[in-house]
Amino acid sequence: MKALTLEQVTYACKGRYFGSVKDQEQTITQVTTDSRKAGRNCLFIPLKGTRADGHDYIESVVLGGAICLTEKKLTQAEEPYILVDSTYQALKDLAQYYLTQLSIKVVGIIGSVGKTSTKEMVASVLEQKYKVLKTAGNFNNEVGLPLTVFRIEEEHEVAVLEMGISEFQEMTRLARIANPDYVVMTNIGACHLENLIDLDGVLKAKSEVFDVVTKPLQAVVNGDDAKLRTLEGTKAGTPIYFCKDQKSAGLLKEQGIANERLYLADGIESRDAYSINATLHIPDEEISVTIPIPGEHNVANALAAAAIGKQLGLTKEEIKAGIESVQTISGRSNFVKAGAVTIIDDCYNANPMSMKASLDVLSNMPGRKIAVLGDMGELGSQEKQLHREVGEHAAEKSIDALFVCGELSKEIAKGAAGIAKIASYDKLDEMIEELKCYLEDGDTVLVKASHFMEYPKVVEAIEKAFG
Repeated sequence: MKALTLEQVTYACKGRYFGSVKDQEQTITQVTTDSRKAGRNCLFIPLKGTRADGHDYIESVVLGGAICLTEKKLTQAEEPYILVDSTYQALKDLAQYYLTQLSIKVVGIIGSVGKTSTKEMVASVLEQKYKVLKTAGNFNNEVGLPLTVFRIEEEHEVAVLEMGISEFQEMTRLARIANPDYVVMTNIGACHLENLIDLDGVLKAKSEVFDVVTKPLQAVVNGDDAKLRTLEGTKAGTPIYFCKDQKSAGLLKEQGIANERLYLADGIESRDAYSINATLHIPDEEISVTIPIPGEHNVANALAAAAIGKQLGLTKEEIKAGIESVQTISGRSNFVKAGAVTIIDDCYNANPMSMKASLDVLSNMPGRKIAVLGDMGELGSQEKQLHREVGEHAAEKSIDALFVCGELSKEIAKGAAGIAKIASYDKLDEMIEELKCYLEDGDTVLVKASHFMEYPKVVEAIEKAFG
């Protein structure tokens, strides 16, 4: 992190400084909300959570040499500190200020599904030419995004920042922090409908980014998504479109979209169970690639990465190298070997679109294909129907067995009528024990559910039993 003085921190957070004038020139080179990581030259920002209040750890943090922001005046404090109205808001304000102190291009990754895999693809491409900082894991919300920003060093040339929301005005707050130069929009899907109501609401919430950014912004959007095709001629400006569907490409051309704004793909075929071939058609060039991650949806990710790479001056060879060297991360369609059993670990989170995409990947795997699925959260009044539709999709994909746990997942089982073995459970432990008895060498198991279902336990149990 580039050093900031306490005077700068106080200004950025709209706070009140307590300490000597001399100490105002003291610098911090790290920001954390975790008291265990706070030491010298570190700014500790205590947040109030449902289980704990970071303010309770200020005394120990100060003894360790860190500087604190606080919502409460500190008595008998020998070290300087900064008083703010809200540490939660101060965290965001400071991140916004910090990013203005850097000379760096920012790529924001937005969408209902596939943000993390797209972020990995874009970063992999850009790393062929630039020093890149990307969001780690799922640090994409109003706490995670600022903490990601503070990881940016002066040497970094591009930041690829994932931005996740679940309610209206949240994208407005995130966009103020990131203020991106480019935005990739992956899709508009049935996610967080408890708050966003319907797909039009999802589109509206994601599109808040265009109201906030204070510099020229280039949107790169999925032209296969009907909702995103409506951005043409709106406040989104003149988007670049990426499409793997020829019909979508035709519709865009009928709208008068020029070829230089179209990134298309054909020749899409599975090379084997773990990779896919495609030819990418970008303005004035084509690139034949082997994407080392299964699933046709990754062709769209590759096109998005190619579009960003082209905008940032990468060559055809650099784009190809970046796409072909991308890797998956834990919990996101990550392949794990447990002896002779293959696990598709995709259990970080789930929604109808991602569930169906993961089932598509499973359907192309060798051996018996077993789906272990769980409840999907925040789907509003349509939740039962959306779970049934996932089950119907599983049945269409010739899955050999379906194990589900949870009240809503019973609807997946109902929709999956026709699959040879369907087992539904109320308790996760019971499902795990019967699943272990059912599995055989050569099986491929997809494990996927919303995070609150605790499905990483399923992956751990299979690894322990067969690894």
